[in-house]
Amino acid sequence: MVGEGGAYRLRCSLVGHGQDVRGLTRGLFPQGSFVSVSRDRTARLWAPDGLNRGFTEMHCMSGHSNFVSCVCIIPPSDLYPRGLIATGGNDHNICIFTVDNPAPLYVLKGHKNTVCSLSSGKFGTLLSGSWDTTAKVWLNDRCMMTLQGHTAAIWAVKILPEQGLMLTGSADKTIKLWKAGRCERTFTGHEDCVRGLAILSEMEFLSCANDASVRRWQISGECLQVYYGHTNYIYSISVFPHCKDFVTTGEDRSLRIWKQGECAQTIRLPAQSVWCCCVLDNGDIVVGASDGIIRVFTESLERTASAEEIQAFENELSQASIDPKTGDLGDINADDLPGREHLKDPGTRDGQTRLIKDKGKIEAYQWSVSEGRWIKIGDVVGSSGATQQTSGKVLFEGKEYDYVFTIDVNESGPSYKLPYNITDDPWLTAYNFLQKNDLNPMFLDQVAKFIMDNTKGQTLLSTSAQFSDPFTGAGRYVPGSSSGSSMMPAADPFTGAGRYVPGSASNAVAPVGGVDPYTGMGAYQSAAAKVENIYFPKKDAVTFDQANPMQILGKLKELNGSATEEHKLTEDDLITLEKLLSATCNTSAETPTAQQLQTLWRAVNWPEDIVFPALDILRLSIRHPTVNENFCSEKDHVQFIILLLKFLNPKGKQANQLLALRALCNCFVSPAGQKLMMEQRDEIMTQAIEMKSGNNKNIHIALATLTLNYAVCLLKVNNIEGKAQCLSVISTIMEVVQDLEAIFRLLVALGTLISDDTNAVQLAKSLGVDSQIKKYASVSEPAKVKECCRFVLNLL
Repeated sequence: MVGEGGAYRLRCSLVGHGQDVRGLTRGLFPQGSFVSVSRDRTARLWAPDGLNRGFTEMHCMSGHSNFVSCVCIIPPSDLYPRGLIATGGNDHNICIFTVDNPAPLYVLKGHKNTVCSLSSGKFGTLLSGSWDTTAKVWLNDRCMMTLQGHTAAIWAVKILPEQGLMLTGSADKTIKLWKAGRCERTFTGHEDCVRGLAILSEMEFLSCANDASVRRWQISGECLQVYYGHTNYIYSISVFPHCKDFVTTGEDRSLRIWKQGECAQTIRLPAQSVWCCCVLDNGDIVVGASDGIIRVFTESLERTASAEEIQAFENELSQASIDPKTGDLGDINADDLPGREHLKDPGTRDGQTRLIKDKGKIEAYQWSVSEGRWIKIGDVVGSSGATQQTSGKVLFEGKEYDYVFTIDVNESGPSYKLPYNITDDPWLTAYNFLQKNDLNPMFLDQVAKFIMDNTKGQTLLSTSAQFSDPFTGAGRYVPGSSSGSSMMPAADPFTGAGRYVPGSASNAVAPVGGVDPYTGMGAYQSAAAKVENIYFPKKDAVTFDQANPMQILGKLKELNGSATEEHKLTEDDLITLEKLLSATCNTSAETPTAQQLQTLWRAVNWPEDIVFPALDILRLSIRHPTVNENFCSEKDHVQFIILLLKFLNPKGKQANQLLALRALCNCFVSPAGQKLMMEQRDEIMTQAIEMKSGNNKNIHIALATLTLNYAVCLLKVNNIEGKAQCLSVISTIMEVVQDLEAIFRLLVALGTLISDDTNAVQLAKSLGVDSQIKKYASVSEPAKVKECCRFVLNLL
């Protein structure tokens, strides 16, 4: 044994949960207690049993409609002097319990997939991680912020002791450090899904992963050490109080105790998946596994189980069957194995395994240094699929799914994996699958039908089948993209035709007169004399209106000439689009027709390299109430949003990125569009913010305008999570944007968000927005930037 104390031995086994124990945490009340959560949908509070070495189940909490996968304690407050218990589940919810009531005090809703990790901080803050790839920061019963940046499930979260710092570990193999809601640093090194995190000090933390390694990191980004010992996925890691020693558990049926950087002891369990562990204040270790039993191990001789109990545990262990396919015991060649005499030689280190062949059976033994003997840990059998049987779910790219189908698109080509959960929408899943694998969209109906046939599931969305665009469900039109392309003359980067240049306020060709700071008509030429805040809160959406219909149509016809037969529009189609353009640009009093919208929808589904004029027509048309209602209505909006988000791909063409952003901005003109934009806010903002990385000022202006239009909507509904997301986006974009028109629009958005809302002001301060914008208070031209900035700073 390395380090102080003797070896850990069984203290007790606790039976109570009906299925896998997936999460454990040390309790605060009563002293020496802990809380467990399980796939049986319950959480249980266990307190030490004064009379013997065991624990008693104090109370059982229910509130989830699906598996419970994680738990943490929220520290005591004046209102709840015994603290609270938070649990996260596969029902996408977080339940908050008091220590003496079996029903939740309240439920936190907001995640879109399983909540698989929780961590509490000071002042009642709670951090949650989910398979929806986001982490959320909650204060009491409100979501204050969503952390976006990981590209796969977030399996682990931890709040660091230093205020405002948070860690997230993901199936994308990275760990991210967040400060006030923004990603400060990404830690790379793990070669598979990161499953657990543990804090050592303000400056150091540990991570464990499916690559069977543990890593010790400095907050500054440096990996200080890598620990190897496990032979399969490591699911959880927990630190001993007041030192740097720790324990880990994993898919190799083991609990490992690490002291002074070495694996000092390995304890095998009679269950394949040892999901979770926690260390109690007295140094005892609690572990939960796939057999539904909680086991406590101790170094203390007084608390060690009786000889009979230990013998019963060893008997159970010796009867376990080990699946060779898991690789826990290395490559096994039965013919080369020695017989029982091999066990006469002592082992060389604790936890060393040795396989022997006895009467045709392969048995596995493990060396115990403290007892100086080989302990049988099971029989090796040839079953398969053990991990899936124990987890009840299939693992694919770091997430657990109900199904992972293998799809063969054609006999000669490769096969593709399609993961699916019963709660998913089959059409959207099919669409995303085709997109991800770059497959022909023609397969949409076929793949969706395959999913439904093989899951016998109910679909959530009814999509019309006549035209299979997964965004719109039926034939119809798309937004426009005149100016962003290098082939077009320099039209207004915001609106598509004669327009104002950010630095030269009043010479702009503006569609509206008056003192509108957006259009430059006599609004912001004034100097210090003006004290009235004409900038915010902004009440109406800002749109991109200017256009040159003849230019757009000319480009469309030119590109139509080079389109393939399947995409080519007829003469009649082109006339139809011309009529639509004149109807929506107010040059005719006609109302757009269903046929016009169907033609437009076909055009916007053109290939990426030629679609931009059609996108520009969509950008202009979406402002018309009929068109807006058609595309943004309940029936068709999914395809519409998918279509636009498809163009917000950092690797895509800039013209398409620009026009898609402008089209999204213009959606805000009508109630249907506003409703859709607010419903899809999370996804749209997450995708749109990716556009910040380019250096195209027109795209930056469109991105700033989108944020501003969201701020206008959020002012009306006062949704603090929405405001938090918007503030975080503003803060993130501010760091990269140079163009002063984009800065101005971000300042107006900021002012609009924090007007008359002390929570939003506090949140903006915690994000450090005030220090980001100070420099704009001294900009000389255009004056509107300086003036608006000063008004915002007055509020902060």
